[in-house]
Amino acid sequence: MAAKTGERKHQILQTLAQMLENPTGEKVTTAALASRLNVSEAALYRHFRGKAQMFEGLIEFIEQTLFALINKITSEEKNGVRQLEAIIAVLLGFAQKNRGMTRVLIGDALVNEDERLQARINQLHDRLEAALKQALRFGVTQQEIAADVDVTAYANLLMSFVTGRWHQFAKSGFKRDPVELWNKQWRQLMEGVIA
Repeated sequence: MAAKTGERKHQILQTLAQMLENPTGEKVTTAALASRLNVSEAALYRHFRGKAQMFEGLIEFIEQTLFALINKITSEEKNGVRQLEAIIAVLLGFAQKNRGMTRVLIGDALVNEDERLQARINQLHDRLEAALKQALRFGVTQQEIAADVDVTAYANLLMSFVTGRWHQFAKSGFKRDPVELWNKQWRQLMEGVIA
């Protein structure tokens, strides 16, 4: 019995993400993806208009997953500093568990693809930075974070830290765990910021 459309789309995206887990592998093509799934390229095009739409599906998954977790943190955690720590831990942990998605997050998998995909990832980074900024502002209003902290600059610093850890993870062939040393780094990142 043939897989239902939703199941097949999910299977295609899951296989694409798995193929991206091999940073030294061959370029991901629709032919290679179809071969891995034991279907024709035409079968892929019944579910997606092209490879760009497949990558959009992966980006959509990343956005939905990360923002569902961030929204849960901000609605349940009533402490701004702990919100900030939990959000960063989620961003690092997501990469650790989703190697192929990490290559999408850093734009590595999007090289030579439609430029709107990179623009969408940049927009995602901006939204993540805005979530960090909001947690910082919340910490300032609670007088947990020093009032003189430039929340815009500090949110950018924290987002740069996260993307740096994502890059190290992907560029090391997934050997440099993004969560490694996190507890020590968190204390150092917050030194001089706590009120």
